This record gives sequence, structure tokens and C-alpha cells, in this order.
Amino acid sequence: MKQLVFSVIVMFAVSAWGQAPKEPAKPAAPAKEAAKPAPAKEAAVARKPRRWNEDARHCLERASNTEIIKCAEEFL
Repeated sequence: MKQLVFSVIVMFAVSAWGQAPKEPAKPAAPAKEAAKPAPAKEAAVARKPRRWNEDARHCLERASNTEIIKCAEEFL
């Protein structure tokens, strides 16, 4: 039991020690670049309504597994 606890502690210590150090914060960009609005097309594409709470059982009536998967992916 002691060996198990010791090995778990060692694993956590090694993983923490092996992580890369945090880099210092980069200087802030000028205010002119930050004030640019996003293009309208990208905003419209990014906002796709989620359908995860809708019923997808009608997809099971498809002929093949591939068609069922393609139909059901819309609900993820």
C-alpha cells in the first residue's frame, strides 16, 4: 500500500516538474487593432443552432449505417 501511494505521489511530481514554465505576458496590442469588428460572414457561420436536445430517432429509419451516422451528426 505504501508503495502504491509513493508511486502515485512520484507520478504527480514528475508530471508537474515536466511541464513547460509559463511565459511572461506579451505586451498589449495597440487599441486600433483591437477595435476592428469581426466580418459579418464569419459571425453568421460560427453561430449554428445546437440541436442536441431534439429527437434524432428518425435517423434510425435510414438504409445504411453511414446514412444514419450522417443524419445523427446534425444533432451533436
